[in-house]
Amino acid sequence: MAQHRFGGPWTERKLKALGEYLVAYQRIFTHNPKAKELKTVYVDAFAGTGERDSGETESGQQVFGYDEDMRRYQEGSVKIALSIPEKFHRYVFIDAKPGHVRQLRDLVAREFHDLRNRCLVERADANEWLQNWCQREDWRTQRAVVFLDPYGMNVEWKTLLAIGKTEAIDLWVLFPLGIGASRVLPGEMPPVGPWADRLTRLFGTDEWRQRFYRPERKTDLFGDSESWTRIASVDVILSFFLERLKSAYAQIVEHPLILENSRNSPMYALCFAAGNPRGAPTAVRVASHLTRS
Repeated sequence: MAQHRFGGPWTERKLKALGEYLVAYQRIFTHNPKAKELKTVYVDAFAGTGERDSGETESGQQVFGYDEDMRRYQEGSVKIALSIPEKFHRYVFIDAKPGHVRQLRDLVAREFHDLRNRCLVERADANEWLQNWCQREDWRTQRAVVFLDPYGMNVEWKTLLAIGKTEAIDLWVLFPLGIGASRVLPGEMPPVGPWADRLTRLFGTDEWRQRFYRPERKTDLFGDSESWTRIASVDVILSFFLERLKSAYAQIVEHPLILENSRNSPMYALCFAAGNPRGAPTAVRVASHLTRS
């Protein structure tokens, strides 16, 4: 089996932030008397193979610049979650590809045999599965951490909204800043067709047009005409996404961890949002420390 090579220090920063948060989260739910009464669930909704071995290249990935350099930092979250000292009551790993699902199941059986009864590996569309799961679960008796590490702009706002409505889930999401949202925004006019639809599904509104572009009227020999100028830097795009997150969650981390590639270009922002109003201050305090340290 081919093995992925590690990226640079930014790879370790992402995995370190996630891993240390899960440790702190489980420490609370195993030592706090009231919290101990609740079951805890960890969900990795774009789990891949669970290892650093995916060298696939697809047309969609190439459009977003989702090449080997960009894939390196993604792998490892499954092992991180399963390896923390104080275990979750349940683990859910989701991927749409049959080959990835087989490798995830093999990984659990091979390296985490004692946790196999706690692990559910699902072949499913992550957005659809999460939306249904959020609606059907009893959130009075459990809490969860959901990690969304998407392929390009595959996370839908409906999913983020459903997670927030539970008021019981802490969310880590990799927002496709440089390789997704910014890359599909041309300079001369807003995108149309599939790319526009994708952006609207991502943000949950078409307000991005007014936030990312400025209309201009020009007069020439042929009369008046309207043109557009892109005004959205990566900072503007990220601010808009954080504003949307803030509207759906109790609290968010205001300054996410920016993940850059080997050329120091921003790819993703590792964002955190806490859904539970009572637990949000503690959760955000811990997550904020991890995203800046």
